[in-house]
Amino acid sequence: MSKIVESSMPSTSHLNKPPLLETGMLLPFILIAMLFPLWGFANDVTNPLVKAFKDIFLISNAQSSMVQFAFYLGYGVMAIPAAIFIRSFSYKAGILLGLALYAVGAILFIPASVYMEFYYFLAALCILTCGLALLETTANPYILSMGHKDTATRRLNLAQAFNPIGSLTGMFVASTLILNKLQVEEFRQAEKLAHPEYKDMLPSMVDGKLTQALHDFAAADPVAHQAMQAADLITVRGPYVAIATIVTILFFVYLFFKLPKTMSQQNPLTLGELKETFIRLKNNNRYIEGVIAQAFYVGAQIMCWTFIIHYGMTVVGLTSAEAQGYNIVAMSLFLASRFICTFLLGFFKPGHLLMILAACGIGFILGAIFLTGFAGLYSLIGVSAAMSLMFPTIYGLALQDMGDDASLASAGLVMAIVGGALMPPLQAALIDAQPIINSIPSVQTSFVLPLICFVVIATYGFRVNYIHNKKA
Repeated sequence: MSKIVESSMPSTSHLNKPPLLETGMLLPFILIAMLFPLWGFANDVTNPLVKAFKDIFLISNAQSSMVQFAFYLGYGVMAIPAAIFIRSFSYKAGILLGLALYAVGAILFIPASVYMEFYYFLAALCILTCGLALLETTANPYILSMGHKDTATRRLNLAQAFNPIGSLTGMFVASTLILNKLQVEEFRQAEKLAHPEYKDMLPSMVDGKLTQALHDFAAADPVAHQAMQAADLITVRGPYVAIATIVTILFFVYLFFKLPKTMSQQNPLTLGELKETFIRLKNNNRYIEGVIAQAFYVGAQIMCWTFIIHYGMTVVGLTSAEAQGYNIVAMSLFLASRFICTFLLGFFKPGHLLMILAACGIGFILGAIFLTGFAGLYSLIGVSAAMSLMFPTIYGLALQDMGDDASLASAGLVMAIVGGALMPPLQAALIDAQPIINSIPSVQTSFVLPLICFVVIATYGFRVNYIHNKKA
């Protein structure tokens, strides 16, 4: 009889399980989660510009990859100042300043397109991402602070699940409103129709011939080529003007809404306190390794999503818009996998799941390198499913038990996004160079860089799960 009574009673562990959100935090959580699609949109409406600017300005892959360098440089420049600003004032102040910089950077696409200067676009992107750095440095630790520490990683994964919605929107806009409308793409298609013999050539050879035809056209008729450039740059700026308007409206929404304070220290920091905090962070191996893993993750993500267009055009023979369509498929898979992995975190340790997915990423990248045609492209798309968990999980693991140090520690993890500035130019240089393996196109062999990144991430997952957690 006693056994029956015991079995019918609720589990103590179940009753003591902490809620995902503290009381009264649902509406603030929704408002902060609404910020996550904003940088997802900016990231993925910008990725295709690497290929678009290469054709519009007639520059090399390495030069056009400066788009990603400028975009992610803003994170490296602004991360620590953003954290100090937030800690000295408030999370709300960080959100407002971040939205303001975002809008200013986006609206600067207008003068950049008028003057038709590639480096003006780079400056606008850098200012825009200074705003994104503020938003990410604010939103991530704010979400972590909205409930119990044991549910922090799940909470951040849930909020980050809204990020791919912005990414998908950005990809759709890039595909339908930019890539499909570019006159330079119409020129490439006209050249293909004029040369039916291209159908019997390798896609990489055809891409080279089309690029040379663009150079010949610019030399033979510079006035017509400049008119084509001007029209295409107006097309490029359109989505950025639209997002500047939306962000400006959101600025006033957040300005008049009262957000709860979750930091115990809202006063300006002293130099002594800053020094002590940096010393604590420097001595925290779990955190330092997390910053390194995050840099490699962001580098892998940006390389896989930027150069999928080059892969589709050069290896499979797709148009830029068709290749971007496969990028949308990859992001849809990323979004679905994010929700699935957030659910799985209720049953698996974050470090363990991170390690498993990094191993899957390694397998998919090997497929992208060694398989041919659509098989390699599908394998590259599969990488997105493996990446879905990584950013918020690394973030949550690295910031575990940080307390008020989280706002400054967050800066290091946001600054790690600069990995997206440093690694794409390296991969672009590999694409421009001779292939590492002679029988495989250089676009494919260049993915050895993301392969290295996933090895680093798998190592961090292993160390968190089997070394750092045992020391705690």
